[in-house]
Amino acid sequence: MISTLFKVAAGTVASAAFAAPSFAGTYANVETNAGFSGSDYSGAQTDLHIGYETTAGNAGFYVQGGPALISTDGEDGETEFSGKAGVNLAATDALGVYGEISFLTTDDDNNYGLKGGVKYNF
Repeated sequence: MISTLFKVAAGTVASAAFAAPSFAGTYANVETNAGFSGSDYSGAQTDLHIGYETTAGNAGFYVQGGPALISTDGEDGETEFSGKAGVNLAATDALGVYGEISFLTTDDDNNYGLKGGVKYNF
């Protein structure tokens, strides 16, 4: 189910991203997410991504991917592959809607994530 959802979302974003863009560009994105429970550090993931973003009308699209450096506290580090694809849509001048799908490869089961939201500018 998640695999099918990922394929559909990625295909939709890719199709829209290459259809008559008014802006397009390649970019690099380095992002680190670290985890803590109270003051106890559990680990971090650093993504070294290359991406492509574009806009069409009032919508923006992006897709990015690359190595993910995994550092778990007390364990040897490992390298996996991660990626994201997303869309944001300006519903009105003040209201935006966005969504993102992400993945991370692992030795066992791959991890997937979904994010969505609404942003209102005052």
